[in-house]
Amino acid sequence: MIPVGGITCCLSAAALYLLGRSSGRDADLLKSVTRVNQLKDLAQLLEAASKVLPLVVTVSGRVGSETPINCEYSGLRGVIVEQTAEQHFLKHNDAGSWIQDSALMLSMCKEVPWYLDDGTSRVHVVGARGATGLVLTVGSEVFEESGRSLVRGTLDYLQGLKMLGVKRIERVLPTGSPLTVVGEAVKDDIGSIRIQRPHKGPFYVTDKTIDQLIANLGKWSRLYKYASMGLTAFGVYLLAKHAFQYIMDRRRLWETRKRVLDAAAKKAGQNEGALNGEAEIGSDSSNKERPIPELCVICLEQEYNSVFVQCGHMCCCMACSSHLTNCPLH
Repeated sequence: MIPVGGITCCLSAAALYLLGRSSGRDADLLKSVTRVNQLKDLAQLLEAASKVLPLVVTVSGRVGSETPINCEYSGLRGVIVEQTAEQHFLKHNDAGSWIQDSALMLSMCKEVPWYLDDGTSRVHVVGARGATGLVLTVGSEVFEESGRSLVRGTLDYLQGLKMLGVKRIERVLPTGSPLTVVGEAVKDDIGSIRIQRPHKGPFYVTDKTIDQLIANLGKWSRLYKYASMGLTAFGVYLLAKHAFQYIMDRRRLWETRKRVLDAAAKKAGQNEGALNGEAEIGSDSSNKERPIPELCVICLEQEYNSVFVQCGHMCCCMACSSHLTNCPLH
């Protein structure tokens, strides 16, 4: 039998190790990015670093937009708005009871051009929805109960459904929110500066400071590595336990085979010395060539005629198997 538990633990440990290594690598990269204290200094940095592009920087400021989105339910003004609608209902299962479930009806997202403003200058941010660390604020969460139409209710009931209502959730990145952005700084043809995802490197949009982000990544990196070490040790233990049990089972099987062959040889009046030379425990190839006599492995006298349901082995007589709860070959 394949040691599924040990293999799963080792694979999980490898995945956690890779996650920890990735988090640690991102933390080291963030320590090396250029920190821009004031956005007005970013243009000078771009001109100075024009020969060593791309320039990955970290900037901070408050979210702003010339065309913000007016949220439909919360009344907030934001630059990124996500709306989801879930239909909640009760459904009739095979056991005859009602269980609650839901299904996604609508999922849409709107985004307008937006920028960061720290009071000294503005920097546009592009592709923030694909950045790591972006968390949208739940602006509104509304549950609209379904109407009480008799016809519709009867049809749903015949289909095994009871409609409860629709849950609408609105998530938004509000204007004025303080953010920290880590990405590649680029100046376009008209002189505007934007922050975008670099071809190679970190891209973060978060409400944490750069120091908090580095500390958080370092903490998760250590936790992933400690968990990886623990799972590795447990996985090795399970694999070693399985290997030990396999060796002991094989040894017990060889010893049982030898006892049965010896008993059959004595019963047939064969030469015991010659048989002992053929049926040594280590001579597995010779044992495989000779079939095991149909003798009970317990009493070594009667023919086996009972089967153990758990494993399917037929190795005992009825008299001996009546006193056993487990197969003697296991």
